[in-house]
Amino acid sequence: MRLIFVGDVVGSLGREMVHEYLPKIKKNYKPQVTILNGENAAAGRGITEKIYKGFLQDGVDVVTMGNHTWDNRDIFEFIHDAKKMIRPANFPEGTTPGTGMTFVKVNNHELAVINLHGRTFMSDVDDPFRKADELIAQAQERTNKIFVDFHAETTSEKQAMGWYLDGRVSAVIGTHTHVQTNDARILPEGTAYLTDAGMTGPYDAVLGMKTEQVLRRFTTQLPTRFEVPNEGRQILSACYIEIDDVTGKAKKVEPIMINEDRPFGLDR
Repeated sequence: MRLIFVGDVVGSLGREMVHEYLPKIKKNYKPQVTILNGENAAAGRGITEKIYKGFLQDGVDVVTMGNHTWDNRDIFEFIHDAKKMIRPANFPEGTTPGTGMTFVKVNNHELAVINLHGRTFMSDVDDPFRKADELIAQAQERTNKIFVDFHAETTSEKQAMGWYLDGRVSAVIGTHTHVQTNDARILPEGTAYLTDAGMTGPYDAVLGMKTEQVLRRFTTQLPTRFEVPNEGRQILSACYIEIDDVTGKAKKVEPIMINEDRPFGLDR
């Protein structure tokens, strides 16, 4: 099974990159499943139904979320009907709308997709490690091919999750910090791992926000409103994963980055 995962899509520039380059990436890598993190897709804060449906039209099979899931209140109007969108599974149980795991059918196989949220330097949510245990047990009743988007702040927590799940899932890919890391690997028991897939959106920005506003915050320590640029150069960050159809173990993980300094080409 071949997968493409697109890192945090930020604002209109990120959506434009998905629309322009996802068909080219799919032509090159021929993925059977495409997953995308869309929690920053609406001007950096949450997602709307129109944007969600736009991603599906662009060829995305599953949209994952993160700590900005609820920032755009439009989500409460459509989350129950958004069968291809999942939010972090370890949000408070019983009171949180939506679901944290879904399944994608590929020929005679299924892929389970799980979304989890870290706790270090982030909001106080349920234990992602225990929630992972619970959902993996459920998923394994149907498939041994399991993908985890772990939306977390610290590299240590994300690495810990990778090692914790090694051999039990096909891939653990980190999101949230918006900078693609250079540590893609297959762990000893067969789990593909990448600390952060990176972001898709403004290239000349700080984590997707206008540079001058972020600099003002750091140099003055005064409250500053951060905004996402809607024009300028762009970047797309993603990764490609191959999973053995029989064992569910990863065979390959390869980062993808497209920007003006790393132009996209069909030659891999």
